[in-house]
Amino acid sequence: MGDRSTIEWTQATWNPTTGCDRTSPGCDNCYALTLSRRLKAMGTAKYQADGDPRTSGPGFGLTLHPDALSVPHRWKAPRMVFVNSMSDLFHAKVPVDFVRQVFQVIAETPQHTYQLLTKRARRLRRLAGALDWPPNLWMGVSVESAGQLDRIDDLRQVPAAVRFLSCEPLLGPLNGLELDGIGWVIAGGESGPNHRLLQEAWVIEIRDACKQADVPFFFKQWGGRTPKTGGRELVGKTWDEMPTCTPVATPR
Repeated sequence: MGDRSTIEWTQATWNPTTGCDRTSPGCDNCYALTLSRRLKAMGTAKYQADGDPRTSGPGFGLTLHPDALSVPHRWKAPRMVFVNSMSDLFHAKVPVDFVRQVFQVIAETPQHTYQLLTKRARRLRRLAGALDWPPNLWMGVSVESAGQLDRIDDLRQVPAAVRFLSCEPLLGPLNGLELDGIGWVIAGGESGPNHRLLQEAWVIEIRDACKQADVPFFFKQWGGRTPKTGGRELVGKTWDEMPTCTPVATPR
């Protein structure tokens, strides 16, 4: 959790939960899993719970942090906030009441715009009607390959101010990508020593689909051994498009 972030499409991170479990191929080289192992070894309090070794790892057991709920109230200047960079709020082990508390904090801090991303699109859809959706909350799902396209159908049923896709790490072509009801698309390659290669044709296909549907497109990185190894240019251009829906209001 931090008041500043190096992620290109956000400004700060906020982790009211930490830890997760692998759920799809995009999780195979999870940066958060690797980082949590390091944080546990350093003695960082929030990363001492171990997860199931078959699906998680040291320091990456799903953990709620009620003490973190007050953090956004202390950030007075408006900022873009990525919720749960180290977890998934719609993990089955996160109680619905805690999800509601997170949404309440978002509603109470309208000076910020929150970006919430999940791979658990089915639980997201099932809980959506039981949640109050603040106008400063953007909701996204991860779509790493064509095998996860069904997550988009679940997302379309969610009454978020902006619905977005994170096609990162992009592991294959998204043939048949439909963007009805989607307000933003992020694409990017994988980084780390075991990174899987990103093909330019896959990215161009997504960019062209965004152009045709008039949806903002953000290309985060090519990836490589480090996130910045391959740079960010796609066909000689940096793509930093963002949704125009950015609520900013006076904090309550």
